[in-house]
Amino acid sequence: MKPIAITLAAVFLPLAAQAAEPDSSRFQLERSGDHFVRLDRQTGAMSLCEEKDGSLVCRMAADERAAYEGELDRLSERVTALENKSIVNKALPSDAEIDRSINMMERWMRSFMGIVKEFQDEEGSNALPQKT
Repeated sequence: MKPIAITLAAVFLPLAAQAAEPDSSRFQLERSGDHFVRLDRQTGAMSLCEEKDGSLVCRMAADERAAYEGELDRLSERVTALENKSIVNKALPSDAEIDRSINMMERWMRSFMGIVKEFQDEEGSNALPQKT
């Protein structure tokens, strides 16, 4: 069992390390005056970047920012609508509804227990005599 585990670890460990590494070819930086333009090759999104205190700080382009904020607003409205709908559906039942439910369960239990009692009576009358 131990050799199998070692073999599996040897096979899957390099794959896990490769998955953890970011894709270096995903982004492309182009200099534009004193700024940089960063292109995401997977999504096509562009960001404007500038160097501050030795690190590159990027922000979305204005048109993408507007689309991003519009999508956030749309999703926020949807979440609010869903939350309001779920609050209405979670209203507690009235006392009359609770009493009605309890009465139905009580009738069902009495009926069920009557059937069980009938089976027990039949079983007692059909018992085979002991021969030992």
